[in-house]
Amino acid sequence: MYNCNKCPGYCCSYPLIALTKRDVERLAKHFDLGFEEARKKFTKVDAWAKYAMRRKKDKIFGRICRFFDTDERRCTIYEARPATCRSYPGGRCGYYDFLSAERNIQNDPTFIATTDNKAL
Repeated sequence: MYNCNKCPGYCCSYPLIALTKRDVERLAKHFDLGFEEARKKFTKVDAWAKYAMRRKKDKIFGRICRFFDTDERRCTIYEARPATCRSYPGGRCGYYDFLSAERNIQNDPTFIATTDNKAL
């Protein structure tokens, strides 16, 4: 099985992290904000989702979830994370499968790939 603690945050770098109204309410409560204030502060409008997580720059993946600590490579709102994050990977993790194959090919059990094809 995979260990998310060793991942550089691949799923957090997806171009769209869709949120539900309940997710925005959870974030609002976590930060002691009203719904509208949390919606404006943490979400953006997207053609595919009513609420989408705002993102920020990341040296590894280019863009990443605004709540991802880019130095520690971990979620800063784990207790309040959205439903899509709670249910991920829901089966198999594509990054883990890719990483396992690369480690086999490279014969390097510590190899971590990035989107710019450089190892960490």
